[in-house]
Amino acid sequence: MTTPTPMSAFAALHHRDEPLLLPNAWDHASAVLLAAQGFTAIGTTSLGVAAGVGLPDGTAATGDHTLQLALNLGSEDFLLSVDAEGGFSEDPAQVGEFARQLAAVGAVGINLEDGLGPAARHAEKIAAVKAVAPGLFVNARTDTYWLGDRRSPTLARDTMTRLDAYQQAGADGVFVPGLTDPDGIAALVKSVDVPLNILYSPTGPTVAELGDLGVRRVSLGSLLYRRALGAAVDALTDIRAGRAPQGAAPSYDDVVTLGRRRPR
Repeated sequence: MTTPTPMSAFAALHHRDEPLLLPNAWDHASAVLLAAQGFTAIGTTSLGVAAGVGLPDGTAATGDHTLQLALNLGSEDFLLSVDAEGGFSEDPAQVGEFARQLAAVGAVGINLEDGLGPAARHAEKIAAVKAVAPGLFVNARTDTYWLGDRRSPTLARDTMTRLDAYQQAGADGVFVPGLTDPDGIAALVKSVDVPLNILYSPTGPTVAELGDLGVRRVSLGSLLYRRALGAAVDALTDIRAGRAPQGAAPSYDDVVTLGRRRPR
């Protein structure tokens, strides 16, 4: 008789009464700052990582940068989940190797997006990750609502077909960014067997409302990174106009402290 694998601390966060609110960082300082607000788990944002080094997001160009960030963050006190785009390769074996390296440096989760590519290939990537890093929480993302035609009459069915394939491949959770309709979210919650992750939208349901619908994880994606850029521009605009900039800003010494990595 096979002994069930104990649920990891990160997986357990997806099975509480309230959903896991996962803020997404783009560098060491932002991750430590967010964790200091009381968050036990921090994700990364592929857009923030890519933009920070002058590379395009979603083009498999930032694998090394993503792994380096995971190395910088993996020894911190919080649980780390890494946004790995589509795994930075179309070869499931290479995706599995990347996931193995993430686990080796301390990551406990990986987010893998299908980019509306073949569902069977994405399922193979998920299976490859679980084969080499079984303890890594795989959040399988489908981009049907993010990149697809939201007017399609088969959108909900196509989404569920993909998610079912990913569940069967071993995904620990599924992610549908772009879906904000409460009825659609509630229907999807009833149809999947693993925790559902929804991307927070300022124009969509609140975190509490998503929890009431049955959503178990709420990601912020690139929102905090984009807000940080906006705040910088707003501050510059105020200064140029002769106004004192508004909003909070950590002190120089505070940021120096944020930049100190814990020894491995």
